[in-house]
Amino acid sequence: MTPPVFRFAPSPNGYLHLGHAFSALLNFDRARETGGRLLLRIEDIDATRCRPEFEAAIYEDLAWLGIAWETPVRRQSEHFDAYRAALDRLTALGLVYPAFESRAEIAKQVAQREADRPWPRDPDGAPLYPGTAKSLPPEERARLISSSAPYALRLDMAAACLRMANLIWREDGEGPAGEQGSIPVQPQAWGDVILARKETPTSYHLSVVVDDALQGVSEVVRGQDLFQATSVHRLLQELLGLPAPAYRHHRLVSDGAGQKLSKSTRATGLRDLRAAGALPADIRALVGLR
Repeated sequence: MTPPVFRFAPSPNGYLHLGHAFSALLNFDRARETGGRLLLRIEDIDATRCRPEFEAAIYEDLAWLGIAWETPVRRQSEHFDAYRAALDRLTALGLVYPAFESRAEIAKQVAQREADRPWPRDPDGAPLYPGTAKSLPPEERARLISSSAPYALRLDMAAACLRMANLIWREDGEGPAGEQGSIPVQPQAWGDVILARKETPTSYHLSVVVDDALQGVSEVVRGQDLFQATSVHRLLQELLGLPAPAYRHHRLVSDGAGQKLSKSTRATGLRDLRAAGALPADIRALVGLR
């Protein structure tokens, strides 16, 4: 029987905090309990925010916690060709289009529409992209691209959902509202998500499903803040003919005010706690693990 494959996939855009430790330890513990494998993936596609010193700190903090992982470590910045190939497949299906508006221009379009009625938001609270670029004539798209104008490549969500109806994912953990078992996929809630940009041939949504498939990940253990995004990931998996792992979303570690931790929260940063004399067993206790 093939052993299950888990992964911990942080971004090196800051130092790890207690929330990262909780997720990493859960993956590590699950891999040991099931006789599985644990992979470490560095999600460093954001060249402007990811830095080598943060990546080095990830290895140091995880090793200090007693977590062991397989090598070599997959670094997303070294695999743009794989993401570009997936993007090309979606483009060949007629599901990708370029959008040239800046964030400010999109905000203006949304504000104009909200003058008449409330504009829909995605599960994270951001307004959905109005989709105006879908109506651009082909010659205008070609002109803008040849003019070196910046653009984002978006998934035509309506067209994609027509191809893939009645999808589900298997939830072995628990969603924010206690959801478990077979979860209906509802990617329409996210609108026409960005799959890539002119300067970067991928996005989080695209790279995560490609990486999980190429690495043979069979169980995705991650925070409840990504529960709703799983709908987009399942849709992309089906469109690309990729296997679907089982998902186990876990509770989030909050600060004293009940807010989700961020990498700027020094009081819960692993480096700061370690410098203050904390031991790995203390970290386990702080996040509620044995």
